[in-house]
Amino acid sequence: MLYSILLILFVLVALLMTLTILMQSAKGGGLAASFGGMGAGGVFGPRGAANFLQKATTFLAILYGLLCLTIGFIGRPTSGEGGSVIQRELQRQQQSSELPQPVTGQPLEEGMELPVQPQPESEQQPPAEEPE
Repeated sequence: MLYSILLILFVLVALLMTLTILMQSAKGGGLAASFGGMGAGGVFGPRGAANFLQKATTFLAILYGLLCLTIGFIGRPTSGEGGSVIQRELQRQQQSSELPQPVTGQPLEEGMELPVQPQPESEQQPPAEEPE
């Protein structure tokens, strides 16, 4: 639940940060001017908009970084199966190699049977023909 909330907040912060970066102008004008930034006083005046957008971008960038670290430390909830794919494959191969292999020349223990390995079709003998 916490992971989902942090992920949603992370996406919202990323979108807001993108918006504030795009609204900033290089040296006056740009998207900030479309909100009355050119010549109007107050927060969205010529310098007011730039200062506000710079502070908002800085705040969002710090929040973005903190959310990145928090999500990284919490990690994605797993289904209980840990380890990498390589480790799981090595464990599977070790388990399959632990099957008892009879050694030629030694008698089988009581109750132990030889494993029957299917022969490829090319080595199989055709059924014997019945005399007519």
